[in-house]
Amino acid sequence: MKSYITASFLTFLVTICSVSAQEFSSQSPKRVPVLEVKKLSILRTAQASEKYQTLLSVIIATDLKELLDHSGPFTVFAPSDLAFEKLSGTSFDDLMHPDNQKELKALLSYHIVAGKISASKILKALSRGGGKTTFTSLQGDIITATIKGIDIILSDSFGNTATIVVADTNQQNGIIHEIDAVMRPQEL
Repeated sequence: MKSYITASFLTFLVTICSVSAQEFSSQSPKRVPVLEVKKLSILRTAQASEKYQTLLSVIIATDLKELLDHSGPFTVFAPSDLAFEKLSGTSFDDLMHPDNQKELKALLSYHIVAGKISASKILKALSRGGGKTTFTSLQGDIITATIKGIDIILSDSFGNTATIVVADTNQQNGIIHEIDAVMRPQEL
């Protein structure tokens, strides 16, 4: 009789566990497919960011708005609003004047390079180049990159420098590297 009770009890436990497992699986939440977050374009990121409002004004004032919203890939060395505040030699209002649109476009396109160039690609190029590498901007002039400690330093043809302070903000149509100064393709 003891073995009959033990067998009955085991059958009862197996039945309860089976029913509980079925109820649990039918009540547990179903896996929802993870939705891929769609990245914004370079233009849309500038619009959404509080630190690129001056850059956004420059983009809108030039005819590069469409380019930075759809085409690509591009690498943008994006001066923050603080970087534009440090701009010397000319006032920002003078630069934004419609008569200076050619200079403004040259300034902006000097900060853009064709292709998606991540910080790791820049570092590899620096390593292969003995600590120095160059990029040709959309404006047509050369941007020189060097390394100082752990920082990537960009230099324009006048010796002005900018440090990449936030690297690799990936976008739908390229990549943004925030820099702490405005580079110049020509004397302004």
